[in-house]
Amino acid sequence: MSADSTYPAVAADDFARRFSQRGGNLMWLLGAGGSAAAGIPTAWDMIWEFKQQLYISQRRVSPKMVADLANPAVRRELQSFVDGIGNLPPPGAPDEYAALFEAVYPSEADRRTYIASKVSGAKPSYGHVALATMMRAGRARLVWTTNFDPLIADGCAKVYGGTGQLTTVAIETRSLGRQVIDEGRWPVEVKMHGDFRSRRLKNTGDELREQDAKLRSLLIDSCGRWGLIVAGYSGRDDSIMDTLETALERDTPFPAGIFWLHRGEDPPLPRVKRLLAAAARKGVDGGLVPIENFDEVLRDLVRLAEDLDTKALDELASERRIWSPAPRPTGKRGFPVVRLNALELIETPTVCRRVGCGIGGVAEVRSAIEAAALPVLATRSRAGVLAFGSDANVRAVLSAYDIESFDLHAIEVRRLRYESQERGLLREALTRALTRTHAMTADRRRSSDLLTPASIDDAKWGPLKKLTGSLGGTVPKHPELSWREGLGIRLDWADERLWLLLEPRTVFEGITQGNRTTATDFARERTVRRYNPALNALLSFWSTLFACPERDILALGISAGVDAAFRLDDTTAYSGRGRP
Repeated sequence: MSADSTYPAVAADDFARRFSQRGGNLMWLLGAGGSAAAGIPTAWDMIWEFKQQLYISQRRVSPKMVADLANPAVRRELQSFVDGIGNLPPPGAPDEYAALFEAVYPSEADRRTYIASKVSGAKPSYGHVALATMMRAGRARLVWTTNFDPLIADGCAKVYGGTGQLTTVAIETRSLGRQVIDEGRWPVEVKMHGDFRSRRLKNTGDELREQDAKLRSLLIDSCGRWGLIVAGYSGRDDSIMDTLETALERDTPFPAGIFWLHRGEDPPLPRVKRLLAAAARKGVDGGLVPIENFDEVLRDLVRLAEDLDTKALDELASERRIWSPAPRPTGKRGFPVVRLNALELIETPTVCRRVGCGIGGVAEVRSAIEAAALPVLATRSRAGVLAFGSDANVRAVLSAYDIESFDLHAIEVRRLRYESQERGLLREALTRALTRTHAMTADRRRSSDLLTPASIDDAKWGPLKKLTGSLGGTVPKHPELSWREGLGIRLDWADERLWLLLEPRTVFEGITQGNRTTATDFARERTVRRYNPALNALLSFWSTLFACPERDILALGISAGVDAAFRLDDTTAYSGRGRP
């Protein structure tokens, strides 16, 4: 049992092992948190957008006045206006989202259009494709979801080569649900709140309270046949929670257990606690499972699954065009080619922590981290403070700035194409991951970071010393000017991919205006004879050292909160002069 209540807790690794033995007997219930990594806004995001739209339309002001929804002053202004309306729920109320949605768009058709715009262009994340892979292997058969998006179907399309194998039951086809489940026509997806294209989309207060009776009955009956995994769902909807509580009253509910996946260090909602505590008293296995996010927990499940066909997952990781028409060189064939000094990042973080608070710009965020002396990486964007770190440490760093919201933020690929705040945060996190993994130090510069061995006497740098002759020392006649063999790194976007650019460098300490020319001349003298073979050998050393295509390197190495995990390809890019 957890220390502060009577509901049980299950460690994430323990849950993964249990799933490996009983996955086929566990249903899934997915909420909005499962779609965050795919770039679909959460209910929290939409709540503030609804308030913004009410404010602009009723006050008849310029959208620019309240454009920055991460600004605490803007939120206070919006909330004051909403409070003045008088008939809308207070912030954080379970029905706040539904009431605001209905206030902004009373027409069902307009609500459908709005939802369609939010899910347009979203692509299934790793978690969706992994879940579809489990479906094909019979380790997941039945998925219930409160979401409107088509991501489960899109994940199945990647795995099965089409959506013909998946049966989707929505509001308008509710009678089909019992038939396909009784007949075992797996896999099955049941949309509890309606498909976003459905004419009976359920997303307002009255609609949620009048949850379709047949689907409720089907879920209750199914909870008597299988266990349940809840992911990305907070438990705010009375309709869903009422159904789960009713299912628990049956004689033998959740025979394979009930596992509520919970991200963040805040406790679950009281109603979730009561449900899990009641399940434990009735002898139902399971409990609250602390996780990082939906994608990561599915990654853990895939690792323990034997004989799993991961072709679709492998393709997802390598969905990219070949860098150039030229083949990668083998032996003395495949030339002429030019070897490029870039390693592809084949996996990068899909989410980070997002905090709404009263802090100022990036400089103030960095000052707060430095003052707190805690392992947190963060920046400031229009969406709020974006951070990696344990939830407790992130809260401690920002505790003096009136934290108003604490959520996840999807790191969208489209914003990595340019020098965005997200890309800057990933660069800082990758630098931390590399220095942490390889015992190096970093000097952060505007356009690149300079990495050097923490100890040039470490035996691991022996191969580098053979290539360069020496790894460090002082510049002759300038004892105040020391140098080390190192590497400049930066992130760049090319060919619709993110790359780590490697540039062997001589890194100096003690540079002043008076000795800068001396340092430049010394560095030029050290490298002037590094012709193609020598440079190729240096690139091979650094790329081999950093390559990690089969394992994650972590920026912080934390067990709770949101860490930044990366994987780098084991081959540098090549460019050719023509098609073979």
